[in-house]
Amino acid sequence: MLAVRRKPSSQRRGAILVLVAIVLPVLALMMAFAIDVAWMQLVNTELRTATDAAARAGAKVLSVSQDQDVARAAAIEAASRNLVAGVPMQVADSDVTFGISEQPGGTGRFVFTPANTGVLNAIHVDGRRTNDSVAGPVSLFFARVLGVDTFQPVQEATSTVLDRDICLVIDRSGSMGLDLSVRGDRNGQNCGPLSNTTRFAALHTAIGAFLDELDNTFPDEQVALASYSSEFRKRCRRNGNLDFDTADIREPLTQNYTAIRAQMDDFMLRGIGGSTAIGEGLRQGIAALNDSSARPFAVKTIVLMTDGLHNTGVEPSVIARLAAAQDITVHTISFGAGADQTRMQQVASITGGEHYHADTAGDLSEVFREIARTLPVLLTE
Repeated sequence: MLAVRRKPSSQRRGAILVLVAIVLPVLALMMAFAIDVAWMQLVNTELRTATDAAARAGAKVLSVSQDQDVARAAAIEAASRNLVAGVPMQVADSDVTFGISEQPGGTGRFVFTPANTGVLNAIHVDGRRTNDSVAGPVSLFFARVLGVDTFQPVQEATSTVLDRDICLVIDRSGSMGLDLSVRGDRNGQNCGPLSNTTRFAALHTAIGAFLDELDNTFPDEQVALASYSSEFRKRCRRNGNLDFDTADIREPLTQNYTAIRAQMDDFMLRGIGGSTAIGEGLRQGIAALNDSSARPFAVKTIVLMTDGLHNTGVEPSVIARLAAAQDITVHTISFGAGADQTRMQQVASITGGEHYHADTAGDLSEVFREIARTLPVLLTE
């Protein structure tokens, strides 16, 4: 028997058309809504980035300049380098607030308190694209069919200049007694008082410049002083005999920078000498930052300098890895043509620090000043 074909019902075709007519507008609305939601998320991310950048830049400039107007201008300029909804971010003067960021009770959580005077260490930025902001609200694409033309995102960020515990690890080997005009790493003057034209005298001046710079910064830094050469004994006619261990902590962490200066003065008066055990000096630097007076939330930094070549004791890179494991950053300084720049660069790299080279006494002082001004900044809110 032959099958009978039936024609599609015109009623069924009509029902499908009605269903399509109903579903298509709903799908279009959902797609439009999805586009606007994605746009809003993108703008919020851009606003977050711009606000964070403004807070970081303002805090860094605040720590160096100690001038609220200059820091506010830096924050506003940093924000403008970031696009939000396709236009440079605009921050009003009133959106930038200065204050004090503290960790009450040693909780690890920072609390920001607005202030215009005192020891200011933080900057708070309100990033706004609202009706009353400089740039106004952000336009939407399709939500306006529902009567919603714009949205008004708000982000905020607080950057805090962190306290540092710093250990200066200095080279007191025999070559530091050479006159600045002499190249090489042979022994120079040992018994004090040291001449004002020696390499150590240049270091003495540079340490003074470093401490002067710290006196002008907002956060409270504790500073320790460690020194290294090798075991060294020498009879001197004046100011006592020299009797050095390989490395030692000359002054533990302190906020009394006069004590650090006094130790440097003592070297100038009594003298220096020995080989160059850079690794042992670095080991003493780590020990100084683990002293009972070290602060748990302070950033730990070592400034390690030498004018020569490592030639005795443990390899410095081995100790650098121990420092890195303890979140201690080591900035290294090589001084003069005979200094081992390659090894010092390696030590700094292992710990995430920077390496600096100084050819002259003036260069050395400027390097120490730069390190003192390079303060760590943390987004705390």
